Formats: sequence, structure tokens, C-alpha cells
Amino acid sequence: MPRKVAIIAISSFPFRVRHPNYTYYRMAYETTKRVLEDAQLTIQDIDSAIYGIYNDFFERQFMPDIIVHDYIGMILKPGTRVTTGGATGGYAIRTAYMEVASGLSDVVLCLGVEKSNDCWDPDTESRTPELVKAISYSADCEYVRPLGSFPAASYVLPVVAHIEKFGNPSEESMARVSVKNHGNAIGNPYAQSPMKITIEDVLKSRYISEPFKKLDCCLYSEGAAAMILASEEKAKEICKNSGKEPIWITGIGAGNDSNFGGLREKLWSLTSNVYASKQCYKMAKMSNPLKELDVAELHDAFTGQEILSYEDCGFAKHGEGYKLIDEGIVEEGGELPVNLSGGLIGAGHAVGATGIYQGTEVVRQLRGEGRRQVPDAEKGFLHSVGGPVTAYCVCICMERK
Repeated sequence: MPRKVAIIAISSFPFRVRHPNYTYYRMAYETTKRVLEDAQLTIQDIDSAIYGIYNDFFERQFMPDIIVHDYIGMILKPGTRVTTGGATGGYAIRTAYMEVASGLSDVVLCLGVEKSNDCWDPDTESRTPELVKAISYSADCEYVRPLGSFPAASYVLPVVAHIEKFGNPSEESMARVSVKNHGNAIGNPYAQSPMKITIEDVLKSRYISEPFKKLDCCLYSEGAAAMILASEEKAKEICKNSGKEPIWITGIGAGNDSNFGGLREKLWSLTSNVYASKQCYKMAKMSNPLKELDVAELHDAFTGQEILSYEDCGFAKHGEGYKLIDEGIVEEGGELPVNLSGGLIGAGHAVGATGIYQGTEVVRQLRGEGRRQVPDAEKGFLHSVGGPVTAYCVCICMERK
């Protein structure tokens, strides 16, 4: 039987357009320092580390994890890098969980960092072309990348297929997600894009990849996030000293779909999400997530993706996800608030750190430390997605016991 695993400490480094005075390893160091302070531990207390770092081109360094490993003082201890696109953070947590659950380590650092906007295109004297070029290597380089693949075009495929099959989500429903998540980011010191906007503002913003408009999309960020996972025995010992409440991982599921959208059985459904969430709920002994969960952080790289995820994660029937945003069910104060942090759209997307950061926000809610605190929150959900056409997915249930 796997051992019980708890999240015993968290920290975040603000997501911003740029941190010109910080290298990626300096951000990693500062975030590690803060997470150790949260647990009242030293780096010597950490048995191993899992690093979430997506793109070598972003960091301008192949194998950036070994630089981070040295810089934070983990020399001679094991460290493993995870890179699964936007799901890098979620898969990093899953890998850290396995390290503890298996008995290989008692206390594990899970650290994500990304410095995406150091990319620079000298021809246009801007970052965007080089950033998109760096991301494009995640697509099949033989067949897909030469066609000009970029993230919005990849994520728009299932949304357009969903619209063709069910007639929704409408651009107005997607705009409501943008208004919600940008608004939820207000007051979040780690968020890149807090702002009060209207549905009309979203609808008037320019198209990026129809039906996605500019304000339907997240922004790439520079930032970092970390958590420390521990075995039951160590968690109780450490938390007794730190005064922090351990948050237990009660369910975890993962699934990878084909990176070719055309090979999928249902293009209108993110089937990796369906598979991963069902695994997660089964392990957590949960049958009705909409009723049983108190808070959720979903990967909302684009507004339409969040709406499809309501369905694929079991919050609504297929074809009815739009009702959750239109009827306020996923708003602050609703039956199941989603992305109270602001999500990727409001808080930003520092790719390797994103899933870990959203995990820290679930932990804050379950500790009772949330900025938009859900009263008496007991159960939370993390959803981390990435890769071409959302090929990767990790879902994690957490509980305060």
C-alpha cells in the first residue's frame, strides 16, 4: 500500500511579464527559501527534489534543473526534472507524490520555475516571435510545426468542435470566464493581470484564433512556485513544529492523449481530462465532484478550455458546461468557485510553475488563508493540462482532515 502524503509547506514568486533583475535560478532560490521558511526546515531536511521546468529555450539553458539543484544547495541529493508542457507543474506534483508514497523519500521539494520572456527576436526587436518559436518545438516537428502551430490554434480545435456539436460555448459565455478570472486576480499579489473588465471589453478585443479573442487568452509569465510534500509521520512532526496544517493528497489521476487532434475519438472533449479526473475521484472516493468539492483550480489557458473542463472534470454534463458560468455556479460565492486565484488568465502562466502555483492556491484555501476564502473549505481540486491539443492532464484531490 502506498504511504499517505501531505503538502506541508508552500511558497510563490510573483508572476510578472518580466523579472529583469532575476535569473531563473535566482527565482528558484528565493522560492525555495520561502517554502523552507513556511515549513521551518532547512535544505538539509529535504531528501530529494522534483523540478518543473518546461522549455530549455526559455531559460537559455539545456538541463536547467542541474543549475537550480546546485544553486539551492541540493548537491549529492537526487533531483528529477519534469517537462510536460502546461501540465509540467501538475506532473511535478504527481512525481513528488510518488517519491514519498513509494517510500523512496520522506520529505520532497517540488519546485517549478520559468523565465519565458527572456526570449528575444532581434529582427523584430520583440519577444513574441521567439517565444512562439520556442513553444512550437513542442509540436510534432516533422508534420505539425512546419504548418505554423501555436498555442491558441491548438487549444481552439476542441472548442470549435464543441460548438459544432452542441452549439456552445458562446463568445459571451467565454467572455464571462475572462471577466471572472481577471476579477478574481484583483488583490492577489502573485497575479500578473488583475483587472476589472466587462463582457463588452472582452468581445471588443481583437481575435487571436477565432473564437478566442485577446482577453480570452492567458499571458506567458516569469515566476516560480514550490511546495514540500512529506510522509504521514514526517508531516505530523514537521507541522507540529511549524504550526501549519498538513493538506492531504487523497486522489491523483493522470492521462495522456494523442498529440494529433485528428486521431482522437472525440475532438470536442478533452479526453485526457476525463480519464485523469475519473482516476482521481475514484482514488479520493468521490462520486459527485460538483457537490463534494469546495474549491477548484482549473487550467484556463483559454476561456473556452475552462468551460470544456467543467464537463470533462465531471462538474457538468457534456454540452452543459456553459451553464456553470452563465448561472454563476463557478463564481466567488457560487456552489463551486473555480480559479479564485485568477487562474492562468488572471494570475499568468509561468509554464513549469503554473500547476504548482495553482496547487498552492488550493492549499491556501484549505488552510483557511485564501484571499477570497471559501468558508470552511475542506476539499479542493487541482487540474493541470498541457501539450499539443491538451495531450497531458493531471488531476489532484486535496483534503484538510
